[in-house]
Amino acid sequence: MIETIVFDVGETIICDDRYWASWADWLDVPRHTLSALVGAVVAMGQDNADALRLLRPRIDLDAEYRAREVAGRGEYLDEGDLYDDVRPALSALRQAGVRVIVAGNQTARAGQLLRALDLPADLIVTSAEWGVAKPQPEFFRRVIEVAEAPPTHTVYVGDHPANDVHPAKAAGLRTAHLRRGPWGHFWADDPKTVAAADWRIDGLMELVSLAG
Repeated sequence: MIETIVFDVGETIICDDRYWASWADWLDVPRHTLSALVGAVVAMGQDNADALRLLRPRIDLDAEYRAREVAGRGEYLDEGDLYDDVRPALSALRQAGVRVIVAGNQTARAGQLLRALDLPADLIVTSAEWGVAKPQPEFFRRVIEVAEAPPTHTVYVGDHPANDVHPAKAAGLRTAHLRRGPWGHFWADDPKTVAAADWRIDGLMELVSLAG
């Protein structure tokens, strides 16, 4: 029986197009260039932020986030950034009695923006607000705390094997790997990812059957 489903953010509920386009514009490089570099780090199994470090090896991401905010070019999210299946899936899960949580590796500002979207979720929290990020075990211990359900009755859903599927599985949670975004597609058939995922899905509405 699944009592709680916890969702990653980037390329799970939010399309990252605006995120990467805004970074390309801020760093004054063609959007295609940064997109290609994101693909390269995905293929190498590196962190997404490494794409920015390929452009600016000494970049201080925290300082750049602050500078963007000061310049009026900070983080922004609206309804258009949500994948089409997010509201229907989250609403259906809550109607079925499932506790719905959104918890991913984002800034505190992103947490504010997500909550402002008034999603059908019981809790929305980010790694910056918790002070610990995936794939650290402490992040998933926090997930278990807020799930209000045993780990075996809790599913963590995400596109990123190294940040989502593998550490969630190691923490004792059930896992759903989402074929969405570059990480989700490129690593979908990786044997270790396949073995670690309790479910492999192409859309969030597939999760509604878990609530039955």
